[in-house]
Amino acid sequence: MLVTSFLFQALSKKTCFHSIIRRCFADYGMPISLVAASGMAYWGRFNSANPATLPVGAAFQAANGRAWLVKFWELDGKWVGIALPFGIVLWVLFFFDHNVSSLIAQGSQFPLRKPPGFHYDFFLLGITTFVAGLIGVPAPNGLIPQAPIHTTSLLVMGHPSRKVDEEGQADTPARLSDVVATRVEEKDFDPSKLAREVPVGVVEQRVSNLAQGALCLVLLTGPFLHILNLIPRGVLAGLFWYMGADALRGNGITLKLLYLIRDKTLTPPDEPLRKVRKSRLILFVAIQLLGFGATFAITQTIGKHNVLLNPTLSGY
Repeated sequence: MLVTSFLFQALSKKTCFHSIIRRCFADYGMPISLVAASGMAYWGRFNSANPATLPVGAAFQAANGRAWLVKFWELDGKWVGIALPFGIVLWVLFFFDHNVSSLIAQGSQFPLRKPPGFHYDFFLLGITTFVAGLIGVPAPNGLIPQAPIHTTSLLVMGHPSRKVDEEGQADTPARLSDVVATRVEEKDFDPSKLAREVPVGVVEQRVSNLAQGALCLVLLTGPFLHILNLIPRGVLAGLFWYMGADALRGNGITLKLLYLIRDKTLTPPDEPLRKVRKSRLILFVAIQLLGFGATFAITQTIGKHNVLLNPTLSGY
């Protein structure tokens, strides 16, 4: 699952195949890998391993046969007090988690026309979280529509602009209306730059957000629950490995470490980190790594026995 997903991602960045096929590799490579890996678990001798699969319940039924509505008005006051700190931690994590993911999904690498439009989902997410508390289901965090992988799937790719500005920068990303043809007439223009596609726009709509929410309801029906029950847990583990490794490649700490070990002669002159003193950059990265190491060590030791500690550390 992990290797196949990265293979599709690598093929999407090559010059092989038509641009439509490469785009399909980029958008649907991970789902194809998930389906293929799940099917392989039941093929030939692999089926004899009897892999553990995703546990499911009855269609549109709450877990353990309980009622859907939580009768909170019948709870004793002491249980409300016990649940209060858990609710506060969830509230803090809710704000942190969603706002950070929202800001990442509006990064400068995405040519959005209306970036604040993503914050409209925050209001809707608050309503759904309130309803989730009343019926006793896990609170939705909204990370799918707000994830960078979702914005990436909505990108419109095009070729760099051929218009050379006064500084001589010929590979500035063009606007959506300025996607140029691949024919080159200037003798001093590098044709290899036209083969490289860059983001020129984003399909800013809410249909995909609504479709993802609707698919969650569809997957609660009996036939689709049976299909979900066929997915091996190892395949899901590979899916999370891919998502984590893919996010790690574009992580700020990773990019700074790569900059520090990169040959200066091969570093682009417009690299923003060139404006920062190397000593300050090393100090900043060291603090980040120290904080990560401390958080990881705590969550893997005393944090395993303290359910309040993990989300609090993650939030701060």
